[in-house]
Amino acid sequence: MKKILLLLLSSLVGVIIAYGSAGVSSKDYDEVVVRTDNRYPEMETKLQAYIADKKDAHIGIAVIVNGRDTVEVNGRRDFPMLSVYKFPQALAVADYCVWNGITVSDTIAVKAGDLKENTWSPMRDRYGIRDVRLPLSEILEYSLSQSDNNACDILFGIIGGPAVADSLMKTLGYGDIVIASTEDEMHQDLNLCYRNTSTPVEMAALFDRFYRQEMYRDSPLHETIASIMLTCKTGLNRLPAPLTACNNIRLGHKTGTGDKNAQDRIIAVNDAGYVFLSDTFGYSIAVFISDSAYDMEQTERIIGDISGIVFATLVEKATS
Repeated sequence: MKKILLLLLSSLVGVIIAYGSAGVSSKDYDEVVVRTDNRYPEMETKLQAYIADKKDAHIGIAVIVNGRDTVEVNGRRDFPMLSVYKFPQALAVADYCVWNGITVSDTIAVKAGDLKENTWSPMRDRYGIRDVRLPLSEILEYSLSQSDNNACDILFGIIGGPAVADSLMKTLGYGDIVIASTEDEMHQDLNLCYRNTSTPVEMAALFDRFYRQEMYRDSPLHETIASIMLTCKTGLNRLPAPLTACNNIRLGHKTGTGDKNAQDRIIAVNDAGYVFLSDTFGYSIAVFISDSAYDMEQTERIIGDISGIVFATLVEKATS
């Protein structure tokens, strides 16, 4: 039954595109402010109903449809970002490198001491603990696509620390995105995971600006970041789960995953990104789940279900 539903959704994508793109241009909207109309109250109702019995976790959702309509449930509350913050960090890296003449193909010195052992790091697993020089593009790929913690902290070292990335977010107008601690600092003290925060609404707005409003065209580095997130290798059971049957849909996204806290709850399981249904119609989405008493599989399934509700509601709206 699920397979039949997915195939049906896939066949109706063209209808959604026709419905959503009529008279709409990505250039019609302000570069910073996302409109907060809501022509999808049924989506909000379905999302509220879905999370109503999910009492053992805090859940925040924000969806911005084609830059015109914002749907949110707990979308203006702060949640720990975990590795989702590697996306705004990457924007700070691009900003710093553009200003300092560093290109995406330039090599970066990585010291053996940067490749810490007791953390998630496919880069360390590949190269071992030794001095190496790697292209900036490869370090970004490890950080964004594979959520490598050592790569993330190497990028912080390039730009001058979390405060630089935080400052860029404030300059761009995203005051609710707070970047305060490195991956190593969070690893040393799990309580610091709660310092790097965002509201779902602001993270969805940042993804909308990056992809729909074409911030990704600002430089070759920004374009590299966009391409990497379109091939993200983590969180396949989260936002991508209900979209895999639709070959013409693209998703650029970044996940975040936490350890368990002192209360034996998962600090956070997150996913945020932008779904392209066509070149002219899409939506940004951020789903943040914190302090989850459910196991990892169950918590990821919640995100996948929410992603499915959003997509299916757009189909229903287009065909009603």
